[in-house]
Amino acid sequence: MQDLFPDLEVVDVKGWHVTDFSADNCNPQEARIALEEKYWPITEITDRFNRQSVSYQLSKKDCLHRWLKYKEGFSADLVRILLSDFHLKKGDVVADPFMGSGTTALVSILNGYNSLGFDILPMSKVSIQAKTLIYEYSLTELQKMLNEVVALSVPSNYTQKTPEVSITKDGYPAATSHELAYYKEHFSHSDYSANAKTLLELCTLNSLERISYSAKDGQYLRWDWRCPKIIEASEARAKAGRKPFVVKLDKGELPSLKQALSEELKLVIEDIKYLQRNERKEFEAKCNFIEGSALFELPQIEDDTINAVISSPPYCNRYDYTRTYAMELAYLGITEEGIRQLRQDLLSCTVENKPKTDLLKEFYDRIGRIGTYEYVMSLVRGNKALQEINQALKHRNEKGEINNKGVLKMVDGYFTELAFLFAELYRVCKPGAYVAFVNDNVRYAGEVIPVDYLTTNLAEQIGFKPVKIYTLRQQKGNSSQQMKKYGRIALRKSITIWKK
Repeated sequence: MQDLFPDLEVVDVKGWHVTDFSADNCNPQEARIALEEKYWPITEITDRFNRQSVSYQLSKKDCLHRWLKYKEGFSADLVRILLSDFHLKKGDVVADPFMGSGTTALVSILNGYNSLGFDILPMSKVSIQAKTLIYEYSLTELQKMLNEVVALSVPSNYTQKTPEVSITKDGYPAATSHELAYYKEHFSHSDYSANAKTLLELCTLNSLERISYSAKDGQYLRWDWRCPKIIEASEARAKAGRKPFVVKLDKGELPSLKQALSEELKLVIEDIKYLQRNERKEFEAKCNFIEGSALFELPQIEDDTINAVISSPPYCNRYDYTRTYAMELAYLGITEEGIRQLRQDLLSCTVENKPKTDLLKEFYDRIGRIGTYEYVMSLVRGNKALQEINQALKHRNEKGEINNKGVLKMVDGYFTELAFLFAELYRVCKPGAYVAFVNDNVRYAGEVIPVDYLTTNLAEQIGFKPVKIYTLRQQKGNSSQQMKKYGRIALRKSITIWKK
């Protein structure tokens, strides 16, 4: 078979090939430099992928994949390219441990490959259920539902509001909050099919940001200056003699739920019409979605059953999905306590995550595989680059250069948990299977963490063969605070390819 990933000469390496991992040479960096030299020969600065490929941007215009605005996902084009590279056979199984909006799963089953995916966020379940029903929807029923959405009005004496948690308090205009509650109640008691109701729920989820005072912005929700809680907070600051908040967000006129939902549903119906008329009338492959953390669900999958993996874990960047998607979680009925639990169950990528090593030890002991736990922990604790990074961050923290010491346990937990995931993927992958992970390198307090090379090193320790590391020409920048204090250094955005 032709080599899928031939070695190509890399030129103009300035900015991609890192030589200084610790600003001002503050901490040892020999182990990270060693990784750089080890994996640079298989690194390709590529034009095959770009920032749009590894983000949601391309999917915004992509039929079906635009049904859920999941900004942390990658594009369908990226999945199509990798599936073609991997030369799979019809009926092979493609896994995604972090399913998100379901792009890997949908592209796989549309091309005749079975899918296995995991996610703990309930939006993922709604998204994948709605999308995999595209050939089963009745267009007549959906048109009837759309007509009813347009005609429905909230009674003047209706007092119920959509559920809130602390972060989403006053997140909608009062009339919109009533609208959300009434529409949900009305359609839940209607005679529409379960399929149609699932689709309507997804369309509602995809409308929430438009109709609210909120806007997703990195690891936070930003709030429009008209949001009541922002107004109250500003008034309280003024009374206390403090400067008012500087709130720059103005979303303009907010649409009603009726307007946003009818537009969303109309767009989705057009997609379904197109797909039902122009594509195959049923899936030849199946999608197996498991709601739960891949850390604890993947160990229960049989050995040698997966033919390929295409995924993107949460990045090691303090991004808190439970805050960014708080509006969606609250709408789905997740309580304050439930959101806190979800935050802990996520792969450790926020400063609030507690270490999962005790939970993992108890779990592997319970399933009779304590040896796996001890083996993976020995690899993690023996990884020179990870321990160098941990010590560097500890030193920076002691010098007062890290604004939240939770970063230390987050970084260690992140790579520890990924090591467990890689070990399970190695076990469930068939010989010859390819694994692709999309990820970003990060920098904390002047310390560069080469996520692409470190995860590749952990995967190689477990048994995978590193094949190719695609690095985008567009690089990731640094925060203004870091650049001011430590100078600018470009950070790679990479797609790592390994083979069992």
